Amino acid sequence: MRAVVFAGVNDVRVVEVPDPVLEAPTDALVRVRRAAVCGTDLHTIAHPDGISAGSILGHEFCGEVVATGSAVRRFVPGVRVSGADFTACGQCWWCRGGHQWECADRQFFGTGEAFGPPLAGAQAELVRVPFADSVLAPVSSGVGWDAALFTGDILATGYAAVQQSRISPGDTVAVIGGGPVGQFASLCAQACSAGPVVLIEPVEARRVFAQEHGAVTATPESARSVLDALTDGRGADAVIEAVGGPRGLDTGLSLVRRCGTLVSVGVHPQPTYPLPVARAFADELTISFAIGNAMRDRDRIDGLVRSGAIDPTVVIDYRTDLAGVPDAYAAMAERRVMKAVIDIP
Repeated sequence: MRAVVFAGVNDVRVVEVPDPVLEAPTDALVRVRRAAVCGTDLHTIAHPDGISAGSILGHEFCGEVVATGSAVRRFVPGVRVSGADFTACGQCWWCRGGHQWECADRQFFGTGEAFGPPLAGAQAELVRVPFADSVLAPVSSGVGWDAALFTGDILATGYAAVQQSRISPGDTVAVIGGGPVGQFASLCAQACSAGPVVLIEPVEARRVFAQEHGAVTATPESARSVLDALTDGRGADAVIEAVGGPRGLDTGLSLVRRCGTLVSVGVHPQPTYPLPVARAFADELTISFAIGNAMRDRDRIDGLVRSGAIDPTVVIDYRTDLAGVPDAYAAMAERRVMKAVIDIP
């Protein structure tokens, strides 16, 4: 089969590789119909600790089941499915409590050893899915491939951030970062009863996109004045940080009101951060971190998509087949596009 593989720092290639096979009774094989390039993919190839040359990339996918192990109960060949971006057993204490990310059997598709033992990714014609009954979800009738594609990662991440922020109707929400996760966080906040949602982003095209889809927008320099005008100077009730790193956290802390909530869904590779604990204590701030979890939230996410409250396809502005994936990586790395989707016939 053809697959997109890591070939070196910022170098991906499309090559022929052996087809995957069932390795455990809980496995399924999925013929991929849609995949996507994600910011995590860009980080993986730019900082390739733990991933080896020839590893298949990608973790956003949907397609059709073509084979199942003897222990798979929920799926049969021919069923349309979307996949979560990581695996979990579905049976342990963590999984039963809705914390699948903490499962000891976690593997993250296509990222080497960054988040557990390596697992071949989904930017390929076929992908092996461990613990298929937990990791896969049926695609609802009337939901197309493009919409199903995002329910396993970036839409689940935006939704998790909004749920973690515990917004109430009418709350003012600030979203830092206008990439795909930030845009979905904005859409989820609007769908889940927030008041004004202010998306903060330096790139004008991404601000225009957010404004066209219901958000108030601001540059990082104007964000505080925009929020002050909306809240009589209090600041945001909740801030969702979707960039990662100290700068995103610093910005979030500068925008959240006293007794407010800051939720970070940006990736943080640095081991420490100098938290201003005196202010956090005096202002009674809630600061938390969230990771998207389609296995926990997929039913509610599916309801938002099927009802039309959220249209995940709006972020797609680049399409390619497998042969064009290296150009898609370049376009996303240069921020020329919002989201690149791979069509696999």
